[in-house]
Amino acid sequence: MNRRVVITGIGVVAPDAIGTKRFWELLTAGRTATRRITFFDPSPYRSQVAAECDFDPLREGLSPQQARRMDRAAQFAVVSARESLASSGLSPADLDPARTGVVVGSAVGCTMSLEQEYVVVSDGGRRHLVDEEYAVRHLFGHYVPSSIAAEVAWEAGAEGPVATVSTGCTSGLDSVGHAVELIREGAADVMVAGATDAPISPITMACFDAIKATTPRKDDPASASRPFDLTRNGFVLGEGAAVFVLEELEHARRRGAHVHAEISGFASRSNAYHMTGLRPDGREMAEAIRAALAQARRAPEDVGYVNAHGSGTKQNDRHETAAFKRSLGEHAYRVPVSGIKSMIGHSLGAIGSLEIAACALTIEHGVIPPTANLHEPDPECDLDYVPLRARESRVDTVLTVGSGFGGFQSAMVLCSAEGAGR
Repeated sequence: MNRRVVITGIGVVAPDAIGTKRFWELLTAGRTATRRITFFDPSPYRSQVAAECDFDPLREGLSPQQARRMDRAAQFAVVSARESLASSGLSPADLDPARTGVVVGSAVGCTMSLEQEYVVVSDGGRRHLVDEEYAVRHLFGHYVPSSIAAEVAWEAGAEGPVATVSTGCTSGLDSVGHAVELIREGAADVMVAGATDAPISPITMACFDAIKATTPRKDDPASASRPFDLTRNGFVLGEGAAVFVLEELEHARRRGAHVHAEISGFASRSNAYHMTGLRPDGREMAEAIRAALAQARRAPEDVGYVNAHGSGTKQNDRHETAAFKRSLGEHAYRVPVSGIKSMIGHSLGAIGSLEIAACALTIEHGVIPPTANLHEPDPECDLDYVPLRARESRVDTVLTVGSGFGGFQSAMVLCSAEGAGR
């Protein structure tokens, strides 16, 4: 079955950028949204900076009841889904419920609500036996990440396949990849898909502090995230969401929908090696890239831009640089590569979907986002990482990749909407 899948709606909640328009403006301006943590006192922690969203659920259209019921990650997902549906020109009344599905990715689910409620029921951690009478009635919904997908499904009126994908930091790629496959196999005509995470909490900061994955740089938070720079020393935690309306191409054509991009290829691999470690040769990521390009029927030379995982850890940056060289050959030295985590931090499971949004907008607007804070390139990372300033360039094929704890490696190919839209 040769069913092609296109993006007809985009919704974004990102640090310092609520909405797709502001998100794109932030990226193309090369503006960073990282700052000292304001959600709690970060002074006891090794890493004290993050990329926070200035998000008010009531201002963004959620009711007081919804705001109380939902964890912050679910709020992000629902607000993003609303924008995505509105931008696609579809409303729940336009959709066939049985042919509409939802897939939401999340690495850590309802972390903030779970931590806040544990503090309450344990009397600030003083009680070993907690008092459940103090728990909110929505606590079970916070406990199961599938509650986020359910909230989005209720918003869209989706009665087709509904799922949650949690594969760590590749969740945002893998959720969209799963949704694409559901459309291709004929299980749905429309999928509302993406990812969300709101992990900026004491327990998350403590976990990453323990393995020294996040940056201890705190003197200048705006420059703390430095992918591919010689002085980088860890990633900056972020939060946010991106949700898409995906449609089977002919379904989109029949209603004259605007098409942002086509998702032409997707693949994932595992390194079966180490929970946090990466082999320096990038073999598994390279295999995912090759498989995604083959599915898209694109040669390495067709790739006009690579959106890197670009976390800002030395291990990752060198690993994926090797993967690009291994999979793209000599073309790796010619193609522009950049990392938007330099501007919006690393929102764990959500970031892959935020990067898909950036890729679709790159294709649509002909502008490649820069890698911010890249002043002193690492000699071992010797590709064109588009330092500091956005670059105008017509791009027809984009590759985006993700790498996650547990050995997950994912790659997706997006192509121009020419010939796919009206």
